[in-house]
Amino acid sequence: MNLSIDMKEKENELLVKVAGEIDAYTAPKLKEALQPSAESDNKDITVDLSEVSYMDSTGLGVFVGLFKTVKARGGQLNLIGLSDRLQRLFDITGLGDIMNINSKVEGGVE
Repeated sequence: MNLSIDMKEKENELLVKVAGEIDAYTAPKLKEALQPSAESDNKDITVDLSEVSYMDSTGLGVFVGLFKTVKARGGQLNLIGLSDRLQRLFDITGLGDIMNINSKVEGGVE
């Protein structure tokens, strides 16, 4: 049940690389790490999930809350690097149609 979060800030953008499993035990750690940036005005947050091996509904809840907060503050949440399994999870719940999700990593985190 390990989760690592690497964050790099550039002007009004936060680049986040998440690795491990996002579940009921690790989701609060992820939320705690991302929430302060989400509450900033006009901040874009890009989360690279290419090294996430598992995510349950608790993880989805973190991203839904994050999406709402960022959008309300005039920013944008981008999820990149989703595996087929994670992509399917977002699609089944309908979140794939609402959120900005790109399964390909473009440019990556520096």
